[in-house]
Formats: sequence, C-alpha cells, structure tokens
Amino acid sequence: MKIAVLGTGYVGLSTGVCLSEIGHRVTCIDINEQKIQQLNQGISPIYEPGLEKLLASNMEAGRLRFTTSLSEGITGAEIIIIAVGTPQADDGAADLSYLEQAAKDLSPNLVQGSIVVIKSTVPVGTNDSIKKLIESYTGFKIHMISNPEFLRQGSAIQDTMKADRIIIGSENKEMAEKVKAMYRPLDVPVIVTSTRSAEMIKYASNAFLATKISFINEIANLSEAVGADVEDVAKGMGMDKRIGKAFLKAGIGYGGSCFPKDVKALLHTAGQMGMNFGLLKETIAINEFQRELLLKKAVKRFGDLQGKKIAILGLAFKPETDDMREAPSINLAIALSKLGADTVAYDPVATENAKKIMGDTIKYANSIDEAITGADAVFLVTEWDIFKKHNLLAILEKMKQPIIFDGRNCLQEEKIKACRKIEYYPVGKPAIIIG
Repeated sequence: MKIAVLGTGYVGLSTGVCLSEIGHRVTCIDINEQKIQQLNQGISPIYEPGLEKLLASNMEAGRLRFTTSLSEGITGAEIIIIAVGTPQADDGAADLSYLEQAAKDLSPNLVQGSIVVIKSTVPVGTNDSIKKLIESYTGFKIHMISNPEFLRQGSAIQDTMKADRIIIGSENKEMAEKVKAMYRPLDVPVIVTSTRSAEMIKYASNAFLATKISFINEIANLSEAVGADVEDVAKGMGMDKRIGKAFLKAGIGYGGSCFPKDVKALLHTAGQMGMNFGLLKETIAINEFQRELLLKKAVKRFGDLQGKKIAILGLAFKPETDDMREAPSINLAIALSKLGADTVAYDPVATENAKKIMGDTIKYANSIDEAITGADAVFLVTEWDIFKKHNLLAILEKMKQPIIFDGRNCLQEEKIKACRKIEYYPVGKPAIIIG
C-alpha cells in the first residue's frame, strides 16, 4: 500500500518506519523543514532504540521518504494517517488545534472516498467532528477511521511490530477492512469497534494504567509507614492473574507525554458529561504527592538543604528515551534550587531537552562521576541501566556523604548491605543505614 503519515513525532515517525518495514511505501510529512532535512539524512530527531537503523534501511530500500509537501505525500495515498500532537490545554482538555490545522491542510489533496486515519490521542467524538470539518472543506464525503496508538517510549518499535492488539474504530466495515489489511503482515490481534469506542479504549487504557501506578505508590507509602516492603507486596499481588505484575513498581510517579494529559483529558470529558470521576481525581492527586517524595525525605534527613550538593541521576521521565515531558525530575530540580541546594544532574540522553525546560536552574554533568563527586546526596530519579549497573562502592567513595535517595528502588539490596557506610532511602521499604 501507499501510505501517508502526517507528523514525525514519536507516534508518526515510529508508525511510518514500522509500516515501511512490513513492506508498505510510506511518505512521512511534517511542516518542520529542519526536521525533514535531518530525516532525509537518515538521522532521527528523537531517541528511540532501534528506530534509526530501521529508518536508514527502509530509506535505502526506497520504501520510506520524508517531505514537507502535502500534495507530494498525500497524492495517490490509499490511507492517510494523522499523528500530530494533542497536548493538554489550560483547562485539562486536549488541545486539538494541531489536529484541526492538519485536517484543513490536507483537505485540498483528498479525493472522494479518501481514508483518513486518526492515530493521535483524541477525546471521544473527535473523529466525527474532524470528519465534518474535512468534508466542509472538500465538499465531498471521506472515510474517517480511529486507530489509537499504544506505544511506549523506549520500546515503540517492539510495541508496533509485536502489538498486544490493534484497535480500528469505524462505522464502515469495508473501510475498516482496508485498514486491517494494512496491518495484516504484523499478524497481531485486531479489534474492530465503533469510532467512539475506539477513542474511549485509548483513554480508558491509559487512565487505568496511571491509576494502577498511583495505587501501588499509595500502598508503598503505607508499607513504609507500617514497616512492610512494597516490592514483596507487589510481587505477591502480581502473581494473582486477575491483577498482573505490570505497572506495580513503586516510585516517584508517572510522567511522559501520555499518562498526565490523558488522565486529565478523560476527567475533563467526564465533567462535560456531568460525571464526578473521583477515582481519576485521586489518581492525579497521589501522583502529584509522589513527585515531592524524595524532596520531603531529603528535608527530613538534612533539615536545611542550603549549600548542599545534590546529584540527580536521570532526567528523562523513563529510561530509553530523551523525553522530558512531565518528567518528575523537573519539579524536583526546581524545588531543590529554590531551597538553595547546589544541584547537578546527569542523564545519558535527555540533557539537551532538559536544558530547554530548566535552563540554568541547575548544573549539568557529562558523566556519573562528575555529577556525584563531592555530593552530599544522590537522588536516583530515572532507572537507566547504567545507574543500576554502576559500581556502588565507587559512587560512595566519590561522595562527600554516602547518602542515596532512590526514587525508583533500582539498587540491589545485597549490594547496599555490603557497603561499610551508607544511608539508603528507597520508596515503600525500610531505610538501610550502615556505619
């Protein structure tokens, strides 16, 4: 098939690359000329494991290309996929301005019966409204399909090529079958629903996962208060097939481009329908509290953080990505700075994106050793493998005081207990103090 993809962010680029990998001829379109130039050189503008290699190989095979021209990209395309951003608006709703602009821009290049697929995360009813918008520009009928994405940053290629399921929402069975055929080479389960059910599936899935994270974080706080170990609790819970072990890892809250905005967008939709979705309100409140956890632990330990050197290891909202959107490190770093701490951070890939958000609020190191040398405390914020595998004794030797606040419980207890002197403060578990 010949496919056009509007938008080259995480979703659009990953989708376009993977569709070309399974044999389709894909043209990715973006208005950002610099980004398109970069992509045409085989360079990915985002950090995503495995993406750049597939990008280069499919460009070389002639199945994948990039352009800023809508007419060049859309003309002759059998399926047009919209994958532009839908960020959070001030009132918590999804900001659909990019999507509406994309609909307006692509309309002159459509023909009667064109299949337009919305892969962006959108509130229930958006596919219907965008269809009407496009048809008001074209003057003829088109087919609109809801095809929400379920990609995790850091594993987007795996999540596309070996998806748990593909959701296709359509009021036209024949058009749904055409989109289903596009995905057939993946050989994964496909569920065809109404458009509005497909839109709801996306929000319901993310809201449930965010709620599960907030639940285990609240259990972690209670476990710590009563002297239990949340990791043992989570293991015992997760072995129950009705619960499952995924998303039961306690920490300092969820972040990223999806969970925070999607939970708030679903809550906004519920409000519009006159519903008081209290569970989502509490999910958000717990997450906000959890983001302050390491800071509260540090203030309790030190009393005054003025002049203390604090090393933050990890800035990205999760490992294997350079995405800083809603990262817990942001509020933490800013709060430390306001309390007078000399804050130095290191992340293997997210530093440049962090600088765009935090500027010179904190200092940035080029290595783990540079960040931790002379530190009064280390805050483990993102569970990168290099932090988990780094020699703990070597870290402690370079620190002024051997104090670690682990926001992701990523250090092994046996290694901690092998230290001659350490203060280790995890989440949802008893502190370990030696020496």
